[in-house]
Parts: sequence; structure tokens; C-alpha cells
Amino acid sequence: MSFNEDITYSAVTGDFQISAVPEILDSADCNRVLWAYCLRIENNSDKPICLLKRNFCITDNHGRNYYDCGQGFHNELPDLQPGEYYEFEDTAVIEGQAAVLYGYCTAVDSDGTETRIKLPFISLNLSAEKSGKISDN
Repeated sequence: MSFNEDITYSAVTGDFQISAVPEILDSADCNRVLWAYCLRIENNSDKPICLLKRNFCITDNHGRNYYDCGQGFHNELPDLQPGEYYEFEDTAVIEGQAAVLYGYCTAVDSDGTETRIKLPFISLNLSAEKSGKISDN
């Protein structure tokens, strides 16, 4: 999956930005869709940071929640210098036609200050994706 800036959701928390791109990997069964998403976490501050943990939730159109919480990203605790970014890719199987992905990442800077960097609300909508009607947030 490549980071396609034409279909991007984005959110800013202080000096940090998270951009996200969703993509359907398999929708042969319309009631069970395999989504991929790529996140780009940018450090626009003047201090180095370490990305400590993630707390993501996906809520489908039936009100079911799926959680992805834990330390780091794929067993990494990425360090970002000022001006650097980190890209993270993952997948999720969604039961139903639509869902929304949201949450935050926790970063700590060189002074020990923790920041919750909010994800944008990311629409995972099978109908919109197939018709090309995904919009930026």
C-alpha cells in the first residue's frame, strides 16, 4: 500500500499531524470487508519524540467496536526528530458496509512530556470507496 495524498484524512494536535489513507483489500463478501490503512505521523515540533503507544477503535455500522491498543507500532517504538515522520500500515476486517476508525497515539518528548496525538475520523465505507466518493476530513 502506498501513501496516496489524494485520498487523505488529516488531524493536527499541537505540533503533530496524523494523515491517513484507507484502502479496500478484499470485498468479495460485502458483509465482511478487509480494509488496510496507512498512517503518517509527523513531528513538526522542535523536540525529538518517541511514539509510545496506540489506542485505536473501529466502530462499524452495527455499533460493534474493535480495538487495537498497545505499546508501539508493530513492536517498534519509533523515534522522530523534528521534521521527521513515521508511516504505519495495518489491516482490519469489518463486519458490514461501513465503519469509522478513530483514536490517538501517545508520544513523549525529550523533556518527558506526553502528548495524545488524535487520529482523524477515518471513514471505512464500502459504498463510498467503490463509487469514488471518499472525501477529506
